[in-house]
Amino acid sequence: MSDIVIRAENLSKLYRIGSRESYKTLRDVLTDAIYAPLRWFRKSNSGLQTPNSNFIWALKDVSFEVNHGEVVGIIGRNGAGKSTLLKILSRITEPTAGYARIYGRVGSLLEVGTGFHPDLTGRENIYLNGSIIGMKKAEIDRKFNDIVTFAEIEKFIDTQVKHYSSGMYVRLAFAVAAHLEPEILLVDEVLAVGDAAFQKKCIGKMGDVAKEGRTVVFVSHNMVSVSSLCNRVILLKGGQIIEDSKPSIAIERYLRESFADQTVDIRVRQDRIGLGKVRFTKVRLLNNSGEQINSIGMGESLTVEAEFEVNSELTNPVFGVLIDNMFGETVLRGYSRESSSFVPDVCGSGKITCTFPKIPLMHGVYGISLWVSILRECVDFVRNTTKLVIEPADVYKTGVRPEKDGGGLCFTDHLWRFDYLSNRLK
Repeated sequence: MSDIVIRAENLSKLYRIGSRESYKTLRDVLTDAIYAPLRWFRKSNSGLQTPNSNFIWALKDVSFEVNHGEVVGIIGRNGAGKSTLLKILSRITEPTAGYARIYGRVGSLLEVGTGFHPDLTGRENIYLNGSIIGMKKAEIDRKFNDIVTFAEIEKFIDTQVKHYSSGMYVRLAFAVAAHLEPEILLVDEVLAVGDAAFQKKCIGKMGDVAKEGRTVVFVSHNMVSVSSLCNRVILLKGGQIIEDSKPSIAIERYLRESFADQTVDIRVRQDRIGLGKVRFTKVRLLNNSGEQINSIGMGESLTVEAEFEVNSELTNPVFGVLIDNMFGETVLRGYSRESSSFVPDVCGSGKITCTFPKIPLMHGVYGISLWVSILRECVDFVRNTTKLVIEPADVYKTGVRPEKDGGGLCFTDHLWRFDYLSNRLK
């Protein structure tokens, strides 16, 4: 018996820009069936070409297989085709070309309230959803209390769901999808609607589902969740698969490509915070020789040089350089007030430099953020002003470069010693 539960072959989906799919009548279905062989013949001879600029391929020639028990993350920038792929797998929409076959009972959570009838109560919708995926009433009865407890809506279980908030909707929808024992669970970014505690609970539940040997396909922009939950990640770009590998490899490639080509002039950035008395305008990364770079080896020197403009005098300013990892967490920082450096009062445009003599970070992709404050009040803060790539290096001079899969954010010198406790084998 094959271990494959999802097989997609040359899956493609074409959308007309500015239109939406309409429901088909019986006559439409019969007409489509009659002309389907002719359309297939035309496609096979003409290839998948976009008819004109009013059409766009949301997916194009996507092929992959998912085995039983795998937890697969699907990542990519907005518009990459992630949600379209899950809608095809869930049979919500049909592909323009190719096919997707699912072997097993599917539970899906693609939008808030997917599969819910607004005029039915929470209780009625639980039984409706269970029936849709082929469960018997006795099976749903066994899971009912677990679903209600997980969703935390005991008081509102007999209220029509049209009166639920979006958070209540998503709590119940996820609880139903996860607890009614689907063999395959498809989850889109809809979990972002819930609060942080609920998101954490959902991630834990999906982990439990995976440990039970069921299959999970998870779309998310939260790389921490994808990294911790998934054992395989598919990266989509422009409707096509550009990476299908271990999470660490796929996530790092995604983040490398997600950093827009940064220019040295950051004065046009609108996503900054602060009072506006100072504006960082340029940033450069320099190596030990003073050359401008965007990558260094592990353990090498890094200088961050930033120019700024001011519109009023700054008294006792504190400048900061933050280095953030691929999950947006600050893993290394330098603040002028915490070092022996002295920054004078500023009454005009200037330039500050911060040098890290030896970067102790593991190889990967990082972002450089800039900060300046007065009396602990932020006056300008810009995240990810430029990208820093740290390349693997033989930092211990042993001929072995550290493996990132071994975990850890930083490296440091360490010594090992081995002693025999007995000279006899037992």
